[in-house]
Amino acid sequence: MHDIRFPGENAEYRAARNELLEAEKDLRRNVESVAAKRRALPLGGEPPEDYVFDGANGPVRLSELFDDGKDSLIVYSYMFGPQMKAPCVSCTSILDALDGEAPHVVQRVNLAVVAKSPIERILGFTRPRGWRNLRLLSSAGNTYNCDYHSEDAKGAQLPAANVFVRRDGKVRHFYSTELLYEPPEGGQDGRHVDMFWPLWNLFDLTPEGRGTDWYPRLTY
Repeated sequence: MHDIRFPGENAEYRAARNELLEAEKDLRRNVESVAAKRRALPLGGEPPEDYVFDGANGPVRLSELFDDGKDSLIVYSYMFGPQMKAPCVSCTSILDALDGEAPHVVQRVNLAVVAKSPIERILGFTRPRGWRNLRLLSSAGNTYNCDYHSEDAKGAQLPAANVFVRRDGKVRHFYSTELLYEPPEGGQDGRHVDMFWPLWNLFDLTPEGRGTDWYPRLTY
């Protein structure tokens, strides 16, 4: 156990903090163990078609989202369908942060955000918000959302992150955040994308925690 101490702490605090530290070390080990199992997944199926998305610069196929030298593609499904008055506030919070991280992310992997609304509507909301780094695409003209379970049979939008890989010139599905589809435990929400949604992880560091009566908004 380390010998770092902070101003004014007493023996009771240190004993409790050391007990928590052991739990945090266990959590770190488990996070890495789960990540290793994820990396070891066999390849999933080929997409049923080479989807054509609409982007700010015109149509682009799924296979064209892979840059040279980068064979992994993360696609986040943004809950912003044509029947919705406004996009999902939680998805927007996630993407507010991810827009800043995107220049770092794309040094190693490809990244895109897909929503069912027409591209003009997507850009009309996101440009005034200041997003400038995310590759935003519309799936209004294809079945990507339904095929990869980010839209239900009634057209309701669902959040999801999917990973695709390119192997031997073919695109294969690799991973989806399937915790979304499992019943939450102990009154929790799905928490399927918490690993890259910093908001709640920051709150988890505080005595107040996440709480149960606060959610992000589009404006404050």
